[in-house]
Amino acid sequence: MAGSMNRVTLIGNLGADPDIRNTHDGRPIANLSVATTESWKDKNTQERRDKTEWHRVVIFSEGLCRVAQQYLRKGSKIYIEGQLQTRKWTDASGIEKYTTEIVLQNFSGQLIMLDSQNNNSNNKGYSPQYSDTNDNSTYNKSSHLGSESAQIDDGERGKYDRELDDDIPF
Repeated sequence: MAGSMNRVTLIGNLGADPDIRNTHDGRPIANLSVATTESWKDKNTQERRDKTEWHRVVIFSEGLCRVAQQYLRKGSKIYIEGQLQTRKWTDASGIEKYTTEIVLQNFSGQLIMLDSQNNNSNNKGYSPQYSDTNDNSTYNKSSHLGSESAQIDDGERGKYDRELDDDIPF
């Protein structure tokens, strides 16, 4: 293989409300605890079994931090894409510790809310797309297949088709 890729994709539920903190220079950082659960039926007992894994997620994108603070709550179902990072730190007793986190940074990372119903009264069943102009991180408020979108009537569509056809070089 010529290269490598550090990319993590998770679909899970928040175990707590987002923890939003600010750096010394005022930039927000959001910490999320995301649970993913695997379910299966035990072959011997025919009982339903579950195994839950907990993932630490850190968001450094200012836009996605605002979205997490405004829309995410404990139990929210989310889709995230980010990168794995391991960092070393020293606890209060002087012992060095390591933690591995999924990080959504500027210029990378994606957050999509998957809940079909949100507590936000402004949500009318559509899926507005959020994109921070300072980075390439994206946010999608919900993922309804029947989402509203801008409609172009046939008169306007014909106008755009003619404009596009005028300068095609091939």
